Amino acid sequence: MFSFLMTQSARARRDAKNWLEVADKVFHYRRDELPDADLQALNQRREELRVRLSSKADAAQLKLAIEALEQILHRTGGRVYPKGAMADNVEFFLAASIIILGIRAFFVQPFKIPTNSMWPSYFGMKHEVFADPAQAPGPVAQVFRLGAFGATRRELVAPTAGELKIPFNSNDTRILVPYTIVPGRKWLVMPTTLREYTLFVGEDPVRFRVPADFDFDTLVIDAFFGGEFRGSQTMQALQKAGKLSEKFYTVQDRGTRKNLRTNLLSTGKTVRAGEIALSFDVLTGDQLFVDRFTYNFFKPEVGQGFVFRTGNIPGIGRDEYYIKRLVGTPGDKLEVKEPMLYRNGNPITGAEAFELNGKRDGLYRGYKFGDRPWEKNLGLLQEGEALTVPKDSFFALGDNSYNSADGRVWGFVPAKDAIGRPLFIYYPFTKRWGPAR
Repeated sequence: MFSFLMTQSARARRDAKNWLEVADKVFHYRRDELPDADLQALNQRREELRVRLSSKADAAQLKLAIEALEQILHRTGGRVYPKGAMADNVEFFLAASIIILGIRAFFVQPFKIPTNSMWPSYFGMKHEVFADPAQAPGPVAQVFRLGAFGATRRELVAPTAGELKIPFNSNDTRILVPYTIVPGRKWLVMPTTLREYTLFVGEDPVRFRVPADFDFDTLVIDAFFGGEFRGSQTMQALQKAGKLSEKFYTVQDRGTRKNLRTNLLSTGKTVRAGEIALSFDVLTGDQLFVDRFTYNFFKPEVGQGFVFRTGNIPGIGRDEYYIKRLVGTPGDKLEVKEPMLYRNGNPITGAEAFELNGKRDGLYRGYKFGDRPWEKNLGLLQEGEALTVPKDSFFALGDNSYNSADGRVWGFVPAKDAIGRPLFIYYPFTKRWGPAR
């Protein structure tokens, strides 16, 4: 890099060493197949250069010896020399790839937090809504936010004049906005899947797409329900205020094409044709390094962030990497007494998140009893129910117990599928940057 600062003599000595390295490589790789005369000439020329190098000959003498060596290398080098820049680059990148794959497989693996099941310990993709699109960050700020926080803009432009309306269904604790799964591109190149949502301006549908793991339901709750949804209580209030109607249309709702009748929320926001009806940024989830080395020698400990594969968990049904917090090892007895989680008869210890959830401190809302979805006949850790972790298994929960599909839904993690623990959050550059909790 700084060769322009070197003296002529220093550059000649550097070049001589490089040529000797090539000559030694040719000698060792081809000495069994070269004719004796060529082998003798190669030895003679490389030894002449080596002697001049060790005797600190001047640049001119080194150049003459290099030229003589190069002539014999052209005749004897075979596949080793001469080698073009393309072959050198391929060899470099192949070696680098092998090293990187080895490090990733046995030592440290990068991992991106996709959802907010571990919030607020780790952040998945989040949103930032701009109630007034005119106050959204400008082009320069967008570039900065993209680099620092992985923020990408989404805007819904009204095709006609009218009121923004949002279709949704609900359960006791959440709203569910219908979406369609569509193919897309990641980084403009890699195939991926996206969620396509359909909102309405007046009676006209408007569609936009977000990453498949993005939680648009929570965005709607924050932006249009005051940040909280209380099930039937909220629905009654909306009906009384005249903000609910019904909409019937065909949509591939969450992967299944069907005719769908939904509630339609009148947001009270009226726009003209061409105006921005909804503007928000999608902020990337925390990206961290996972220690894959320690679990080869030490058993996972309760309280650690816990990364595992899901291919052998029937309740999940696909092979992915998940991150939760380890709360139970073989033989442990677990029970929820809201907001506390108990392990072997005592409040669980081993992580700050346990204590904060137990106190409902700050953004930590405590541990919640398991739900029992009728279609899956699951729902561990129901009220008054204890479970014992079986042999060769672990039990893991999300820190965000009110919005986490975790062991309460899909059961136990086979011990053989434990991958490692989070080490360091390296992106985005927020106050969470640094050692993982």
